[in-house]
Amino acid sequence: MAVSVDIPEYFEDCELVAGEDLAREPAFWLAHLLLTVGDMTDDPQRYGVDLSAYEDMVERLSDPEEPWPVLRAPIAGGHTAYVVYANFEDMNNVDFFVRHPDWGRLGYLGQCGPEGARPGLSWTELTALAAPTSDRGEGLTDRSQRLLLLLPMLGDAEMPNEAQSTVAQALTHCGVPSEAARELARTLLDEPESGEGPRWTLTADNPIAICSSPYSPRQVPLALGITPEQAQSLADVLNGRGAPSRDIHQ
Repeated sequence: MAVSVDIPEYFEDCELVAGEDLAREPAFWLAHLLLTVGDMTDDPQRYGVDLSAYEDMVERLSDPEEPWPVLRAPIAGGHTAYVVYANFEDMNNVDFFVRHPDWGRLGYLGQCGPEGARPGLSWTELTALAAPTSDRGEGLTDRSQRLLLLLPMLGDAEMPNEAQSTVAQALTHCGVPSEAARELARTLLDEPESGEGPRWTLTADNPIAICSSPYSPRQVPLALGITPEQAQSLADVLNGRGAPSRDIHQ
């Protein structure tokens, strides 16, 4: 039986169901990444995923007649990262946001779809959110799954040398054959030329970095309008200064 998910600040007239069970399937990870940042014309068998399994997964993720799948990643300080497959009759979006029950609002990271808005995370923030924490919460706890779940929001002019291998390792852990994982990681990251790409900077009046890209919702501080204390707590989480991580898949 599907488990309902309640997000009071999200669309009031949509039915949301927990989708973490989908993460057990390599077809989900390939579909998630190709639907958001990859090339949908790619042959899934090239990445070790059966074509019928991939097509079934894409249909499941984009069916407007079914409740919208939600995947969650609990993060430090009571925050949670959400990915929602929002399937309207005439449009399919994938929404990415963070939430804290005390905010009364959502902190939008971005959206993949016809009117996409991104990036929503720097590399430092992505890897910080991917690290499991001691906070209890419903959702994904595996580091590799969390990294790939939020990877579509990545955009950073200052990518570290190990970024490609980190993503490839996560793909392999989630069921993509190692050689195909390396190829897919190169495609997904599509690293900008030196000095190009989105940059992340701090302003004097908020501890949460903003993004230089004109297409990013983070041209203003994330979750704008929360209290200064809440903003500092969120900034700590985004920079890996939250609660200590549990000993879960490294």
